[in-house]
Amino acid sequence: MSSPVLPSHGRVRPLGLAQVRLNGGFWYERQVVNASATLAHCESWMERLGWLANFDRVADGTTGPDRPGWPFSDSEVYKLLEALAWEAARTGDPDAEAAIKRLTARVARAQDPDGYLNTCFGHGDQPPRYSDLEGGHELYNTGHLLQAAVARLRTHGEDDLVRLARRAADHVCRVFGADGLAAICGHPEIEVGLAEFGRALGEDRYVEQARLFLDRRGHGTLRDIPLGRAYFQDDLPIREAGVWRGHAVRALYLTAAAVDVAVERRDDELLHAVERQWERSVARRTYITGGMGSRHQDEGFGEDWELPPDRAYCETCAGVASVMVSWRLLLATGQARYADLIERTLYNVIAASPSPDGRAFFYANPLHQRTPGRPADPEEVSPRAEGGTRAAWFDVSCCPTNVARTLASLHGYLATSDDDGLQLHQYAPCSISAELPDGRRAAVEVETGYPRTGTVRVRITAGSTASWTLALRVPAWATGATLTDEGGTREVAPGVAEVRRAFRAGEVVTLDLPVEPRFTWPDPRIDAVRGCVAVERGPEVLCAESRDLPGPAALDALVIDTRAGLKAGDDAALARALLPARPGGAWPYLTHQAAPRSDAGWIDLPLRPYHSWAQRGPAGMRVWLPVSTPHPEGE
Repeated sequence: MSSPVLPSHGRVRPLGLAQVRLNGGFWYERQVVNASATLAHCESWMERLGWLANFDRVADGTTGPDRPGWPFSDSEVYKLLEALAWEAARTGDPDAEAAIKRLTARVARAQDPDGYLNTCFGHGDQPPRYSDLEGGHELYNTGHLLQAAVARLRTHGEDDLVRLARRAADHVCRVFGADGLAAICGHPEIEVGLAEFGRALGEDRYVEQARLFLDRRGHGTLRDIPLGRAYFQDDLPIREAGVWRGHAVRALYLTAAAVDVAVERRDDELLHAVERQWERSVARRTYITGGMGSRHQDEGFGEDWELPPDRAYCETCAGVASVMVSWRLLLATGQARYADLIERTLYNVIAASPSPDGRAFFYANPLHQRTPGRPADPEEVSPRAEGGTRAAWFDVSCCPTNVARTLASLHGYLATSDDDGLQLHQYAPCSISAELPDGRRAAVEVETGYPRTGTVRVRITAGSTASWTLALRVPAWATGATLTDEGGTREVAPGVAEVRRAFRAGEVVTLDLPVEPRFTWPDPRIDAVRGCVAVERGPEVLCAESRDLPGPAALDALVIDTRAGLKAGDDAALARALLPARPGGAWPYLTHQAAPRSDAGWIDLPLRPYHSWAQRGPAGMRVWLPVSTPHPEGE
């Protein structure tokens, strides 16, 4: 079955990519841009910067200390290969197929006879193999190679990419097995790669090696660094940790592997530990957008309630990794809360990163940009992860390829099945088909304008004389949702709405979700946004942009009158806002609360989807809006 994640068991089963097909709408449009622009864009930049030539130089014996790129640049080639594999399967695109073969051939030439594969260590005058496990990323790179091979194996079958990945995995098992080097990689990823590779091949020894790596972490195996061992998640064993900490992407990749191993080993203790970490991290260390990581210094999680909007890091890769974790937990437990977080993260982190043309990206995703960023030069590499505008490429360019592989396989995250029926977790125009036990077939076509509209029509396309259950997720924000079928209309609570019977072809089940704009208030323990409010519409977080105001200064000064409610706007919503003229001075602190001056005025403030910010050009932006009781002089 062609699925990014395929556990041997779980509460629900993923559907193969051939069983789900997007037919239009929000995510289909992004898949088309990803295929037509982003994939070639990524390959072009890696060629231009010499990251692909690194493999050629190893094969030719000409590599050395002058190798361009960071030690992890190999992984970008592997993530691109994974994206190409999913894309070739999705559309049968001959260009994607040709790119897979072209890149695989270059990578294969660089592989050593014993299976070792890396362009930064172990050749010529380079440092020896595994001499820098804290920062060398050798095993991290191999993990991404294995994930690329999984995509190829499940969509095409065994080929040169799968064979070279198998040699690399065998090398890792020999060197780091139970009788080998008792060490770990500073950046988790090999674990999730091994676990899925083992499942794809049906070879448990790779899953066992993933378990070994997981059990070794958290015992101070890696050298300490100024950021502390929590940066590597090497401060506490994963079973003892109560929350995600340290570098956000590393923590989430490690957690994804922990779910994989827990499921394959039927290790309920480990699975429950991950569920506890998810609960506390989502409740106390996650932004309203679903973004994770509040600290720039270590690209990491802060403490509980440390969620400053203007210093939010919220790396795009952390959003990808969050989806990886929640999808695995959804498959294991069937709980709708995991699909809720996936939806939030997809619309407000993943969708925010790429530009409409698929050739520029956000790396960091702050919730407040005080001043418009400078336009990025499309011909230059951005040295900074944050800058207020999307960049064509980065010095550390992990996000573009991560977005590419996620979008190429996105339809695999929409629905699942079990022995009793079909479960729809994300809503988009699509066709879905699943074979159930006893010869039953669940086949539907989804018609919707979601997220702009909340009506989701599910048309049964294959009748059955036997009963099965159609389950529809009702998002946590969707109070007042209704479900209509041949039995009439009824209100359904957030969670899961089910219809069970022998469906006839042509029958329609309609879910209506309330997607009108709504105010969302923060927990008062989030000090950075106390006294503020956000606005959401359906799954989308909205924001204000300076382009809709007299200038960036107005963005900092505005306050919202929540008593006036919200109105629908052309793009998303309109809020009643005051633009007070604040007193100036050399000292920004007063002995009294300053009231708006008489020349302040109320406006209808346009609010737009956060994922679209800065698409009209550099802009100031804010998600959290200060709330004020209207002052008489400002009425």
